[in-house]
Amino acid sequence: MEAKHPSAEEYSEIIARREEKIREDWIRTMQARIVREELQKCHKAEGVNHYQVCHELAQTYLDLLKDAKVKGYRIIDQ
Repeated sequence: MEAKHPSAEEYSEIIARREEKIREDWIRTMQARIVREELQKCHKAEGVNHYQVCHELAQTYLDLLKDAKVKGYRIIDQ
């Protein structure tokens, strides 16, 4: 049985989908980084009141951390 090789158009589409996935992963990662930096500023500025004042920002950061990993396009089972 012969292995089917993708055509040039199919290969270009595969590469475009890979790049888009990696780009989206990096966007989520950078959003989490920006929120983390804002949270650090809030903690420093608010002092002992940071638990009340920065709570929403901390919750947003925790929500972003769930998906803020650059996984790549290939999953390798070990």
